[in-house]
Amino acid sequence: MTARVALLGTGLMGFPMSVNLLKNGFELAVWNRTKDKAAPLAEQGARVADSAADAAKGADVVITMLENGPTVRDVLFDGGVAAVMAKGSVVADMSSIPPKTAKEHAERLAEMGIGHIDAPVSGGVPGAEKGTLAIMAGGDAETFARIETVFKAMGRPTLVGPAGAGQLSKLANQTIVAVTITAVAEALLLASVGGADPSAVRQALTGGFADSVILQNHGGRMIERNFMPGGRSSVQLKDLDTIINTANELDLKLPAVQTVRDLFAALVDHGDGAVDHAGVLLEEERINAPKRLGTKADTRP
Repeated sequence: MTARVALLGTGLMGFPMSVNLLKNGFELAVWNRTKDKAAPLAEQGARVADSAADAAKGADVVITMLENGPTVRDVLFDGGVAAVMAKGSVVADMSSIPPKTAKEHAERLAEMGIGHIDAPVSGGVPGAEKGTLAIMAGGDAETFARIETVFKAMGRPTLVGPAGAGQLSKLANQTIVAVTITAVAEALLLASVGGADPSAVRQALTGGFADSVILQNHGGRMIERNFMPGGRSSVQLKDLDTIINTANELDLKLPAVQTVRDLFAALVDHGDGAVDHAGVLLEEERINAPKRLGTKADTRP
């Protein structure tokens, strides 16, 4: 379908996602709570709306890229977005929220004649900029098919199951990401303190079983001590809390996730919630002070 699209939330991820929608020829309205963050998109052809409901009015697809479940609920329902959407239109919630909340939103929108796909993403700001995001979609196949071209403007969409399944897939993703980032931090700290060159160790592991995108990207950030946010540690903690809560609902114990969650909670408690999630290294170093990975100065927000 050739869709009129509204994107609500033009932050670190939503802004480049909007750019790619415009590049792919979609008619786009955008809204952000801080309007200045959306304003530059006007130069690229977007209509910058004064309210979320104004952006959504007349849209075939409304994309939400917001901070958490309560914010999505407030914007959709209390903020009047769903009320102005036509029957047959679709909400594509690309935020990371609890699966239970996504199901509740889908049910509530269905009663209004509005479709819903929960479609969180992975790939961070680089993936959003390149249009290569992994998009994990939950919902019915017909609704997904109707808006698949919209998703393809931003990345690689995969339908993984019914309502809420996209969020479950994102939680699986975040489990692997958070545990692996922590493992990379501990591995590089071990190598450095033991006298090996962490950069050379990282290079030596390339192509082996321990290699990963996280070793290459986040490991490189740790070695350079660049903690400017691609994905904030506070957001990683939010996702870890959601994983634990969802596991509890399913009567599951996830001890590795719990340990990593506690490290990120301590990192945020120490005032480092704004650093990139590679900054879990900083918490590892606090535990092991004065031992440290390398001698470079930190770059941080």
